[in-house]
Amino acid sequence: MEQQPQWKVRYVYLDKQFADPDRYWQRAKEVVARGDFTLGKAEQEFETRFAQKFGVQHAIGVGNGTDALFLALKALGVGPGDEVITAPNSFVASAGAIALTGARPAFADVRDDYTIDPASIEQHITPKTKALLPVHLCGNPADMYPILEIAKKHKLFIVEDAAQAASAQYDGKYVGSFASAAGFSFHPQKILNLWGDGGMITTNDGDFAARLRLMRNHGLKNRNEVVFFSGNSRLDTFHAAVASVMFEELDGVVAKRTTWAKLYDELLRPLEPNVHVPNRRLNQASINPVYTTYIVQVKRREQLIEFLKTKGVEALVHYPIPIHLQEAARYLGYTKGDFPVCEKQADEILTLPIHQYLAEQDVRYVCDSIREFYERA
Repeated sequence: MEQQPQWKVRYVYLDKQFADPDRYWQRAKEVVARGDFTLGKAEQEFETRFAQKFGVQHAIGVGNGTDALFLALKALGVGPGDEVITAPNSFVASAGAIALTGARPAFADVRDDYTIDPASIEQHITPKTKALLPVHLCGNPADMYPILEIAKKHKLFIVEDAAQAASAQYDGKYVGSFASAAGFSFHPQKILNLWGDGGMITTNDGDFAARLRLMRNHGLKNRNEVVFFSGNSRLDTFHAAVASVMFEELDGVVAKRTTWAKLYDELLRPLEPNVHVPNRRLNQASINPVYTTYIVQVKRREQLIEFLKTKGVEALVHYPIPIHLQEAARYLGYTKGDFPVCEKQADEILTLPIHQYLAEQDVRYVCDSIREFYERA
């Protein structure tokens, strides 16, 4: 059996986050006492707080982030014969949600900061394109103003994939408030996380929100009457109660991650060209990322990962195979070379530990270890 490394700086932090579960249990016990496990009080209150926080009229809790995107697309009428353009470097759920509607996932290349390139979007629009699905990858907002202009020009819907970006801001507005709809994820590894899966759809359209509330709950308008057949994708009241505690801590979590990201940037930029820190665009449209992940591009990645293990640093890759080169996407007809920026990044990206339980000495230790690796070469 392979011996496990003795970690000094871990990527995973959930054991620390939930080391004292009593404050979460208290909210959960309130749900048990009321017995309103399905679309109960805590779920409705969480929706209201979420909408108020992020500057939208409506928030609709659903079972997970994938369903948030899928239901939003379906409610917009996306289906067979349509195409939806998204980023090929995202988690597979971005394209998967499109495919589940019966539409064809299409892709556009990305920028240095891992967000979809508006110029590439324009190049890949066809008569079948019905919607755009920009991804706020790593908690970094996509460049929404050019994307909004493209959508207006071509009469396209936009659904923001904000799964990794709760609390990120673009030009002073929270992501999830720019488009026809947006989908958020509360997966345990997200910045606003739960003890399981959960998701949220945001919109400013009241009729659209009403349809989504039906779609997430079998199409039922009351206990005995169904308007149309649909599935079941409700945010559990139990999970919403836990989320309410996380929600109260979100601003502090974002502030701490931002502090560590800035320190990483400062310490790693001098290591160019071995380590490339992406252009943050922080002075363009007032970008405020939330750093759900901290990703740089590095030379000799696999060797560096192994070296970091010997130093007790846990580093991962998000994501080594672009979506368009996955087996599941073979029917789409894409080949290697179609999205060169994304593909080059996929060979070099490295995700370093970033979370609210790090200390300054941890970040400095990671950067010192990376510097040591390249100095030895």
